[in-house]
Amino acid sequence: MKKQYFINANIIDPYNSINEKGGLIIGEDGFIEAVGKKVNTNNIPSREKVIDLNGKYIFPGLVDMRVFAGEPGYEYKENFRTLSNAALAGGVTSVVTMPNTDPIIDNVSIVDFLKRRGRDKSKINVFPSAALTKNIEGTTMTEFGLLQSRGIIGFTDGVKTIQNTRLMSRIMNSAKDLGTLIMQHAEDYDLSKNGMINSGIIATKLGLSGIPAVAERIIIERDLTLLENIKCRYHISQISAAKSVEIIEERKNKVKFTTGVSINNLSLNENDIGDFRTFLKLSPPLRTEEDRIALVQGLKDETIDVIVSDHKPEDEEQKRLTFAQASTGASGIETLLSLSLELYHNGSVKLETIIKALTSNPAKILKIDKGNLSVGNEADFCIVDIDKPWVVKKDKLVSKSKNTSIEDKKLQGKVTNTFVKGEELFKL
Repeated sequence: MKKQYFINANIIDPYNSINEKGGLIIGEDGFIEAVGKKVNTNNIPSREKVIDLNGKYIFPGLVDMRVFAGEPGYEYKENFRTLSNAALAGGVTSVVTMPNTDPIIDNVSIVDFLKRRGRDKSKINVFPSAALTKNIEGTTMTEFGLLQSRGIIGFTDGVKTIQNTRLMSRIMNSAKDLGTLIMQHAEDYDLSKNGMINSGIIATKLGLSGIPAVAERIIIERDLTLLENIKCRYHISQISAAKSVEIIEERKNKVKFTTGVSINNLSLNENDIGDFRTFLKLSPPLRTEEDRIALVQGLKDETIDVIVSDHKPEDEEQKRLTFAQASTGASGIETLLSLSLELYHNGSVKLETIIKALTSNPAKILKIDKGNLSVGNEADFCIVDIDKPWVVKKDKLVSKSKNTSIEDKKLQGKVTNTFVKGEELFKL
């Protein structure tokens, strides 16, 4: 690999407090040698070929904390190769994969298999999570210590929630002893039973069972109460309601934890479901416009730490069903950044805050040295034309499954190039 010189770029790296016009130098080994305003034509040897970005933006490679990979067991929906390609198209260079596969990621042999497959087929950095409980049944804890020693980055039951308070207390105690990260999907099953969309006027109008916001709130309040006494690494995977933001804002002064939000809940509301649009059947569900605005405000004031894609590929047959029968989830990793930039373009959230929630914040929570442009680190970054207009068309998506929740949406801002370890792996 030749040494690479990028100049005349707008560089944003929240981890290193960089928000300036400058350049980037990548060494022959794929590591960052210099970054920022000090990199320009005046201090680059005249014989070297430079790449003038003409004001495009350089961001650290995005870190997506919630991705369903499909492998093993659901390769017909997505596999590591197609996931990598989709991620690269969206500027994502590191992902945390969920354990909801077939078989479930809950034992050492499956973890070893998964890591080999990820290493052989993936072009991006894959950090697997494992199940909190055996077979994600919510009854018996997995072997945290053993799985963690094999490279598991955190533990979650993915789309399921620990309902038993005694079990959750035991999980937190083990996590405290081992320094383990717990990632909880917050939903009370009794309150959300048979629910499909947000409980309210739209659910009544469509004749669908609703999922009340209080189902999310109850689990959050329970877990944060436990956390006051059992101080472990705890992350709420994604929230969807205004009341959840209130609780988190209130509790952040008393106990240490972090919170994520899906880009779907930041950008869409229950009205977008229209007449039974199953591609918008999500978990947590899309809620009211008031809830969406509260989430945006929570991101703006940094009550919410992380934005995730909640990338959950489903084949079309599983979505072309009645709303009650259709699978939950949407493909979203390659539109994550562009959709997030909508919040910047409409003046809702500062650009640096958005990039922080997509890069350095998730990396800090996961305790991985990614999501930054530090000198000496692997050059994982993306180049973005922040004003480029484009329209989301499912047949143009790279992901194997095309179940996007934003078909035909007009966006502003597109990734033009993505690099991993200094190697250009995506070019528009």
